[in-house]
Amino acid sequence: MPRLEELANVALRVPSILALDLLYKCDIDSLTEHLKAKNQDMLFKYKYVIWNMYYLGHVINAVVLVLPLRHIVTLYLHVLAAMLLYMGHQISKEYIREEMQSGYEGAVYLHSLAFNRFVSALTSQIILSTLCAFLMKTRKLWLFSAHFLPLLARLCTAAPSTLLTLNVLSSGLTGTAVAVFLLANLFVPYRLAKAAYSQLLQVLELYRLLAVGISLWNQFAVPVLFSIFWFVLFVVHLCSDAMSGSASTLHQGITFFLLTSVSECCATPYSLLGLTFVVSYLALGLLNLCKFYLGGYAALQNENVMHRGVTEGVTLLLLALQTGLLDMQAAQRTFLLSIILFIVVTSTLQSMIEITDPVILALGASRNRSFWRHFCGLSMCLLLLVFPVFMAYKISQFFHMDFWLLILVSSCVLTSLQVTGTLLVYSLFMAELFRSEPIENLDEVIYWVNAVSRVLEFMVALCVVAYGTWESLFGEWSWMGASVIIIHSYFNVWLRAQSGWRSFLLRQEAAKKINSLPRATAQQLQRHDDVCAICFQEMSAAVITYCGHLFHGNCLRKWLYVQETCPMCHQTVRPAMRADLGPADPGPREGEPNVDDGGDTPAEETGNMVANDSGEETVRGPCFSPGGDSGSGPSARKEDSSQNCGDSGVKGMETSAGCGQSTGDTNPDDGLRGDRHQGSVQSCPNGTELSGHTRTRSELDSGKL
Repeated sequence: MPRLEELANVALRVPSILALDLLYKCDIDSLTEHLKAKNQDMLFKYKYVIWNMYYLGHVINAVVLVLPLRHIVTLYLHVLAAMLLYMGHQISKEYIREEMQSGYEGAVYLHSLAFNRFVSALTSQIILSTLCAFLMKTRKLWLFSAHFLPLLARLCTAAPSTLLTLNVLSSGLTGTAVAVFLLANLFVPYRLAKAAYSQLLQVLELYRLLAVGISLWNQFAVPVLFSIFWFVLFVVHLCSDAMSGSASTLHQGITFFLLTSVSECCATPYSLLGLTFVVSYLALGLLNLCKFYLGGYAALQNENVMHRGVTEGVTLLLLALQTGLLDMQAAQRTFLLSIILFIVVTSTLQSMIEITDPVILALGASRNRSFWRHFCGLSMCLLLLVFPVFMAYKISQFFHMDFWLLILVSSCVLTSLQVTGTLLVYSLFMAELFRSEPIENLDEVIYWVNAVSRVLEFMVALCVVAYGTWESLFGEWSWMGASVIIIHSYFNVWLRAQSGWRSFLLRQEAAKKINSLPRATAQQLQRHDDVCAICFQEMSAAVITYCGHLFHGNCLRKWLYVQETCPMCHQTVRPAMRADLGPADPGPREGEPNVDDGGDTPAEETGNMVANDSGEETVRGPCFSPGGDSGSGPSARKEDSSQNCGDSGVKGMETSAGCGQSTGDTNPDDGLRGDRHQGSVQSCPNGTELSGHTRTRSELDSGKL
């Protein structure tokens, strides 16, 4: 039932919009000019009545359009009952005409043909009266039986002249009943308007005007309503043109025939709104089809606000209003509408590129080997590469090259350039997939491929602006052309140049930071014994950040393209000298035990001296609990002497006297144990354990590490 109500809510409002569209097309001025009257006063009265009927028709259809569904259903039921009553009187009139033609005036049951005519007419009248009673939800069948009078009189062998009189009398009775009904319900529209106004005030008190507008928009299903209205109008025009058999129109091709029909169906504001919603739905369907083709049903769930077809519909509406499409003749409207639809198609192709680009790049970067997925992506890219060029070629053949046409052609060229750049990057990814070793500096190659593509796009936009400026200065100047040049210069030239320069500076800054960071030694990599936290690959070479973390140089550079913080601790990565990081681990001193495997990452579990934000230097060391668990932290706090070492961040080079001692429960072999590392702890009566290396109190007091 909800589906049926939604269907009725749309279908029952379409006739009102059709009536409004027809009223808008009526030329009342030309109609009143052909009126003839005895004098000027009568002519003025005729015109006055016609114009009032014209405005009244607008008001009635507008009111019916916004009525609630139950009131619309009631109105249609009454209209249908009135049509059935009119049909009943027409059947009686036709029966009387046939009786007069036959010339038989005897009893109907004595003549077989007369009896058959009587039974047929009587059966039809009974069915119509029953339907009227059913529609009006009443059992009083006699209220709808006035048209039975001629049949009853014929059954009583009345004369043909008497039948004509009774037919007129029955029509008068029916008209009187309808007039009484209308007078009884004369104030129903006023009561409905009053109730609607009071309800609207109550709603406005609870909600804002925008919320009320959105609610009415959804309640009346405006997009679907106008789309169905335009589709009905378009089908009617197609059928009328096909039945008229205009050979000249069909000879020019099916494309021109369809464009002419579409232009005929956007000659009024109502039909233009309908075309706007139809284009929006078509663009939405095309974008969803692209998503489904590339990613299957799951891709339809990831809905993007910009990929709902709204942009295409709004573009068509704005261009139509700006160019005065409604005021043009049929041929001019067809010509202009073809250009507007070309722009809309270009916008749709751009949205399809935005959908296809991440999909095809993800296929190459993720090393997906599904043949069907790659085929779908490549075929879509091929379509987006060839079709814009074909469109630009076709439109350049029909029209003379000017600034506006150059904008259209340049948009197609930009679309093809974007697809070309995407395909080149995808080819690089696939070439690396089939190589035994990865391509060195692949990210740099990809960057320069994208850079060349963006530079070409920038040059195309710059050429369009230069041509438009030249045409405005030395050709025909207009405010419209100047405004388009300014907008085009800002969005397609200035913003592109600004974005490209910003990207170049970010890469330069990232390269500068990477080059300034120290490289990890073999001993540090061996002691670190972990993968790169960005790419999760083994490290044969690495750089050390200011905060003491190790990463691949290329990985960290890619990371710095996105943000300027460390991936591990989120401290700002800035150029630093080796002295800022402390010594690079000179190895075990003479006389000290060699524990190469006891360290962990430089930032979290090694005893490095790191400067904090206030400029003080803090020694970060491991924390050893009697159970063998380890922890680290920069804050200095004193622990019970039963622990080997507190979480000893040493500020001012102060350490606990009990540090380095072990209780009887502690196994001397238990040391610092992480997820992948193990180190041995050396006990010293006057030393401090720092990542497996013994540091004496004298060294700490003298500030040496």
